[in-house]
Amino acid sequence: MNDPVGSRQANLSRLLRLIHLEGPVSRATLTAATGLNRSTIADLVGDLVTSGVAEERAPDPSRRVGRPSPLVTAAPRVIAVAANPEVDALSIAAVGLDRRVRRRERIEMTELLSPERTAELIGERISSWRRDDLAGSVVASIGIAVPGLVRGSDGLVRDAPHLKWRDVALRELVQDATGLPAVVGNDAAMGVVAEHLFGAARGIDDVVYLNGGASGIGGGLIVQGIPVGGASGYSGEFGQNRPGIASPTDRRAADGVLEDEVSRARLLAALGRHNADEPELAELLRTSDAPDVLDEIARQRRILATALANAVNVLNPAVVVLGGFLAMLAEHDPSGLRQAVVSQTMPANGEDLEIRPAALAEDRLLIGAAEAAFAELLRDPSVIALR
Repeated sequence: MNDPVGSRQANLSRLLRLIHLEGPVSRATLTAATGLNRSTIADLVGDLVTSGVAEERAPDPSRRVGRPSPLVTAAPRVIAVAANPEVDALSIAAVGLDRRVRRRERIEMTELLSPERTAELIGERISSWRRDDLAGSVVASIGIAVPGLVRGSDGLVRDAPHLKWRDVALRELVQDATGLPAVVGNDAAMGVVAEHLFGAARGIDDVVYLNGGASGIGGGLIVQGIPVGGASGYSGEFGQNRPGIASPTDRRAADGVLEDEVSRARLLAALGRHNADEPELAELLRTSDAPDVLDEIARQRRILATALANAVNVLNPAVVVLGGFLAMLAEHDPSGLRQAVVSQTMPANGEDLEIRPAALAEDRLLIGAAEAAFAELLRDPSVIALR
């Protein structure tokens, strides 16, 4: 039995997703992409504009051949708030449905964030922004990227060891503090989605992503174009693997896991620094010629290469994407790192492998969190009327 209401909602969802991922796009492009006729596209676009999630703009005047088609774009007033609590800072951003990062702040921490303080700070920033340059914006939802195990079924933070959070109902805390819906997920799992949709792995169906942050190393997987979370949502914890270390002199942590050996904190210590944000750390590593720093970079690259080779042998990705300080390690000699990885893989697995830095740089986790926050709206564009 036909369900015209359900069919219309599905078509609205399809169009809004296309506009969000590809926009601005013309009505003609939407017609070609969906196979729907022009009058149906015009009707659906009208609904999206009326509901406030899309806008139509005049076509590019430089395109004078034929009858120009109006451009359809996601409404910039619709935003998601994205947050990433870490051991040294809370990063928070307003990301538009049009994919622009409208606002970004990094709040430095001198002590570990509690879940309650995290929710409080998110609420404070939203209230402040609404009085400032985001006045009139509509917040679709809040996405929080947590460096730890997050249960897929309900967003419960099972264990964020570096933050010392265990079995925390962070979603409920944030919703109570803000009055807005929220979604919570693992930071690297959100990061791989962002890089797959908009960054270094765009258009690639098999991807391994490793994220290096203040809390260690996490990972995310795309297999045949689909994000893989595992039975409970805990997949991708590459940082907890036991690394193969060829030389005993390279080992720093007795019986340590990968993130104990390949570590942002060890890089900072070699630089004589306590803290630095990602752009500053990247510049320090890029410009330092201190022997201790160069030796530490080389040591971590050797161990990282073996860890990546193990992942490549198991998962056979087309691309490995490295984020955070791992991208900085790779950038010292990209071809050298690839050669070190491939030399430890089965020949067929490594022959077409690419290793790329995260294209979204320091925004990758926040854009991933925003994407999770937009998910409900993209499934059902009518929900924005309830905000």
